Amino acid sequence: MKITIEITWAKGHVRLEATLQQNRTATSIYRALPIETVASTWGDEIYFAIPVELGPENPRETVENGDLGYWPPGNAFCIFFGPTPASRKGEIRPASPVNVFGRIGGDTTVLRQVPASASVRITPSTPD
Repeated sequence: MKITIEITWAKGHVRLEATLQQNRTATSIYRALPIETVASTWGDEIYFAIPVELGPENPRETVENGDLGYWPPGNAFCIFFGPTPASRKGEIRPASPVNVFGRIGGDTTVLRQVPASASVRITPSTPD
């Protein structure tokens, strides 16, 4: 069964849907929904602390455009859509390894419109 979440910023002006993987990290984050917080940016990464505390689960040092990652040192939900300050040529590199737990569907370039300190809301997706 496909589990999806909805991520919205700027009072609904930027909205994306993401599909979660079937792993412990995704399950723990899904159970914590809804989450409302303020986002920060680090290069082409949006991240924010969430009320979930987990250790590493198959951590990855590099990720793909559109990946959702959980960063254990900061209990942070991360959305990757391009290079970060830690990236080397041709890669997307988090500050340190993350647990990849899902993927954004569709065009991630819209994420460039999300300013630092934007409010973000994550909820389970509702059927159309």
